[in-house]
Amino acid sequence: MKTTKILLPEDKIPRQWYNIIPDLAGAMAPVIHPGTNQPVTPDDLLPLFPMPLIEQEVSTQRWIDIPDEVREILALWRPSPVFRAHRLEKVLGTPAKIYYKYEGVSPAGSHKPNTAIPQAYYNKVFGTKRIASETGAGQWGSSIALACQMFGLECTVYMVKVSFTQKPYRKSMMQLWGAEVIPSPSNLTNAGRGILEKDPESNGSLGIAISEAVEDAVTHEDTRYSLGSVLNHVCMHQTVIGLEAKEQMALVGDYPDVVIGCHGGGSNFAGLAFPFVADKANGKDIRILAMEPISCPTLTKGVYNFDYGDTAKMAPISKMYTLGHDFMPPGIHAGGLRYHGAAPLVSQLVHEGVVEAEAVGQVECFEAAVQFSRSEGIIPAPESSHAIRGAINEAMRAKEEGKEKTILFNLSGHGHVDMAAYDAYFAGKLENYEYPSETISESLKNLPDVKL
Repeated sequence: MKTTKILLPEDKIPRQWYNIIPDLAGAMAPVIHPGTNQPVTPDDLLPLFPMPLIEQEVSTQRWIDIPDEVREILALWRPSPVFRAHRLEKVLGTPAKIYYKYEGVSPAGSHKPNTAIPQAYYNKVFGTKRIASETGAGQWGSSIALACQMFGLECTVYMVKVSFTQKPYRKSMMQLWGAEVIPSPSNLTNAGRGILEKDPESNGSLGIAISEAVEDAVTHEDTRYSLGSVLNHVCMHQTVIGLEAKEQMALVGDYPDVVIGCHGGGSNFAGLAFPFVADKANGKDIRILAMEPISCPTLTKGVYNFDYGDTAKMAPISKMYTLGHDFMPPGIHAGGLRYHGAAPLVSQLVHEGVVEAEAVGQVECFEAAVQFSRSEGIIPAPESSHAIRGAINEAMRAKEEGKEKTILFNLSGHGHVDMAAYDAYFAGKLENYEYPSETISESLKNLPDVKL
C-alpha cells in the first residue's frame, strides 16, 4: 500500500518551541503604548498578560522549553498526522505531490489549542482566576474555553456578533467547556456601548471584540486577557505544527517546494511556515505562501505601518500590515480570517519578500473545499479552504508546466460545526465580495501618528 498517513509517536511531540525572532533579517519595530506613544515596557503589559507570556513575547532566545504539564495535555491529540492527498492528486491529474498537516484532530477541531493550553497554564501558574478573550468564527473561543477548563480557570468570551448568529454550535462548545459567551458588540463594556450607539445593528468585528475583552481584563484585578493569534508568543506556540511536519516529511524522504497556509491574524500560517522560513534563511529553495480572502485583504491591499490592535484604541500599537483599526469586514463565513491586521512577525516576512501573499474569493475557496472533501473525505473549515485553494492552484500550475512539485499545506481545522456555510454555498447564496479600495483608503486615514 502507498503511505497515506505519516504518524509520529507521542515522544516526538516537540520539547521546545521555535522562536523566529533571532533569525529575522532585521530587528522588529517596537510595540507602542496607545496612551503614551512610547515603547511599551513589561509593566505596561502586566494588566493584560502574565509575566511568563510577556517574557516569551519579547524573547530573543531561539528555543524555549515547553513545560511538561503542557506537553501532557498536547498529547491528547499531538503529534497530529500528515496526510498524502493521493486521491486529490488523482482527481486533479497533477504530477505534484500534495501533503497536508491536519490540525482538526484536536478536541476543539482546529490548531488553536496549541497556544490556548500554554496560555492557560502560564496564567494559572501566575495566579490568574479568569481569562477574558474574543473570538471570530469560534475556533479560538472554543479552544480557550477548553484550556481554561483543563486548568480550572473561569472564561469569558466576546464573540463577534455575526459569527454568534452564524455559528451557534461554536457557542455551544464554549458553554460546554464552561465559558460565558457574549455577542460583541455588547452593552457590558464602554467599548461595546460606544459602537452600539453609532450602529445598533453592528455585525461586530474582531477589533471590537478585542476592545471589549481588553477592557474587561484591565478593569478586573483577577482577570487577564488572552489572544489567539497575531502576538509573537502565539505564533511561537504554534510552531509545534511545522516542527512535527518537518520530521514527518523526512520520514518519507520528501521536502516541500511550497508551503501554504490560510492567513487571518497569522497563527496557523506561522505555525506551519516559521520552521520552514528558518530553512529558507539557511539556503533552502522553498516558496512560502499565505492565502487570504479578497474581502479582508490585509497582506495584499493593506499597508505596512503602525496601527492599533483593536477598534477602541486600547490595545498596544504594532507595526504590521493593516487595513485600518476601524475597518469593518463583511460577514463572510470564514470568520477567523476577518481581522484588520496581520501578525507583526508575518508582516515583516512579507515586507522583506520572504513570504508571498495571495487573496482569493470565498466561492472559489468553497469549490476547492468541496473538491477536497469529495476526494479526501475530510470536511474543511471555511478558513482552511483558502489553503486548499492555494494548494490546488499550485498543483494545477505544476500540471500545466509538466513539472513535479511537492506541496505542503496546513489543514487548520475541520468544518463540522460550520455546516451552515456549506448550506449557503450549495444554496447559491455565497458571493465573492472584494473590499473596495476606496473604502480601505478611507480607513487607512485613521492610523496612529507614531514618531520614534
